[in-house]
Amino acid sequence: MRLSLPAMLMIALGTHAAFGQAAPVADFKGLEAEMGSANAAPGPRTVPGRVIPVPDTVSPDFRNAVAAPYRVPAWNANPPDAAGWKVLVDRLAAAGAATLPALRETLGVTSEAAMIGGVKVFVVQPRTIPEANRNRLLLHIHGGGYVYNPGEAGTLEAILMAGLGGYKVISVDYRMPPDAPYPAAMDDATAVWKAMLAMQKPQTMGVFGTSTGGGMTLALMLRAKQEGLALPAAIGLGTPWSDMTETGDSYRTNEWLDNVLVSYSGYLTPAAKLYAAGRDLKDPQLSPIYGDFSGLPPAILISGTRDLFLSNTVRTHRKLRAAGIEADLQVFEGMSHAQYLAAPNAPETKAVFGEMARFLDAHLAR
Repeated sequence: MRLSLPAMLMIALGTHAAFGQAAPVADFKGLEAEMGSANAAPGPRTVPGRVIPVPDTVSPDFRNAVAAPYRVPAWNANPPDAAGWKVLVDRLAAAGAATLPALRETLGVTSEAAMIGGVKVFVVQPRTIPEANRNRLLLHIHGGGYVYNPGEAGTLEAILMAGLGGYKVISVDYRMPPDAPYPAAMDDATAVWKAMLAMQKPQTMGVFGTSTGGGMTLALMLRAKQEGLALPAAIGLGTPWSDMTETGDSYRTNEWLDNVLVSYSGYLTPAAKLYAAGRDLKDPQLSPIYGDFSGLPPAILISGTRDLFLSNTVRTHRKLRAAGIEADLQVFEGMSHAQYLAAPNAPETKAVFGEMARFLDAHLAR
């Protein structure tokens, strides 16, 4: 059942308010009867059209991120050819990288390009590493839907972890489509991990990443198991893209509410096809939720109540728990997909990296 436009306008909540609580429904009894009738039989849930206010339960610094309009053109990009993708990716990467020197300066972090395992990386670390972390090392796998954030642009999360968490981080600049579809990215991440295993003991190391980086972190664990490589002491999974098949409740419940990813029908669908290059999307190296999680390291998972990937994160957490793996799920109020990366000064961002740093500290040897 669909509501008429006048009906939706009549019941819209808080259409004139930018922040705070929504206005009460003008005709709740009429709406109650209409929704009750629409949902009287088992099946899909019909909900009224509505305007969702910016919650007043998030910090003032985070409200601007929650209230921000959709990211154009990143969320809905679908260039017609490889050349179009490259132009868009390079333009967005240049804009992102331009903001990072100031952030590194503010957080007291350095970044140097290097080659490890034959792969380009960035070594990101605090100018002064805390004593407890001086013999510890993290591998970072950046997000961006397998197409965004090449080069220095992919180091944002590594900078935040180094500055807020106090860790030395190796951020892998893996190859991406359209030039390099699967398995190039996983080959690069695996090569760097193999090289890191020759640098120090796995008990002193962790692997982390957000979105695509979270999915690749899981895929790297599955591949390392298959190849007989040692696993890290712990992993950090920020709202992982653990299932590329658009399976999960929040793909619908948070569609259009998440102001970062917005809808799976945006750039995620063409990006997944570019990366998979015809491969079955249920392959555990593409969608690790379909792999065997037994024997994986302890994991911390991060998501938000508005995150399009909330179900990805929850399903991954439940599967880790079912496999007997220690798994800590942290869900943040009002947060869209990976929004902690967009608000470096917000208390929520500091809390995300504080939680992850504490989890790693509890599991990494010194």
